[in-house]
Amino acid sequence: MRKNIAVIFGGKSAEHDISIITAHVPIIDSLLVNGKFDVWPVYIAKGGSWYADKAMNNLAFFKQDAWEEKVAKMKKIGLLFDNGLELVWPGLLSKKVKIDIVFPAMHGTYGEDGSLMGLLRMAGAPFVGCDLAASAVAMDKVLTKQVVAAEGMPVVPYVWFTRTEWKEDKETVLTKAKTLSMPVFVKPVHLGSSIGMTRVKNEKELLNAIEVALHYDDKVLVENAVEPLIEITLPIMGNDKPRVAECERPLNKTEFFDFNDKYLANGKKSEGSGANSAYSEVPANIDDDLSNKVKELGVRVYKALGCAGIARVDFLIRADTKEMYVNEVNTLPGSLYHHNWKKAGVSNMELVLELVRLAEDRFVRQKETTYTFHSDILQKVGSSGKVGLKV
Repeated sequence: MRKNIAVIFGGKSAEHDISIITAHVPIIDSLLVNGKFDVWPVYIAKGGSWYADKAMNNLAFFKQDAWEEKVAKMKKIGLLFDNGLELVWPGLLSKKVKIDIVFPAMHGTYGEDGSLMGLLRMAGAPFVGCDLAASAVAMDKVLTKQVVAAEGMPVVPYVWFTRTEWKEDKETVLTKAKTLSMPVFVKPVHLGSSIGMTRVKNEKELLNAIEVALHYDDKVLVENAVEPLIEITLPIMGNDKPRVAECERPLNKTEFFDFNDKYLANGKKSEGSGANSAYSEVPANIDDDLSNKVKELGVRVYKALGCAGIARVDFLIRADTKEMYVNEVNTLPGSLYHHNWKKAGVSNMELVLELVRLAEDRFVRQKETTYTFHSDILQKVGSSGKVGLKV
């Protein structure tokens, strides 16, 4: 019997559209070709409504005119947690589908940040990718640096602050930021795809860059730029025994690897291929010693954050001294970075099926842990609410 697999994408996130691409290329496309799964595309609209119509298994659905209006006319679904995870279409002709496994494809807020993983854990549904804790930590660039640094791994000098701190005392925040040497990068802490990120060359640009970042987030990171820079990204896959793909070097034409560099080429859409291969070098043209150090450090980071399934670790390297810094961790690489895994000899189909296997394996092992505790404490509680126990 074929398993029901739900691919969840979209969401209330600045990376909504990238999520749609990731869901289809390579996830849904590979699952449909494989034929072992009944694929349910679960789309979360920007307003938060959930839909599941198999017409959305085709990426072409999202390229047609007024597709959002077509979605809005579809019947919304509900969720039941009584028997694992079930999708429910309410109404006179109500329907329920029990989901055997979930493949999250939601970038950014409410998905990649651990929110969706928490819901799926409560539902008792196996799911692909990093669990709640690793997702939440990796989504916060500051927390990631703090964990990495606590484990003795290198990060660049940085400062951070909240929207409240900025509103209450801009001068103190600016004074903190100015302790760093220019140029610096100003980033929203919880966003990816370089959205809201600015490279700042002088104090005059700093104020505007902070305002831009605070438009997208309530927490901002300011960190030293590494120059001359070699930027390296490393996809990693696995649970207890992770394996690495190829070191990849972005070859951007702008001052940093921005949203357009990642997903567009020469003003043209990259047709759902994920990261723009015209702007990256796989494998990176770096010496074997440096490549091995990147891979070794990447696995250390992956394990320190408790990653599972798949993630991508990003590094900043000074080209002249070869000093290496952990930059950030992405727990849902765009389109699973399938272009990179291909270079490592893993096809789209193999990648997707292996991630499903890893999710099922983790789910089985999680059942070895007891999450409830039975006691007689309720019988010992008096009318005042105090427990009549001697200490």
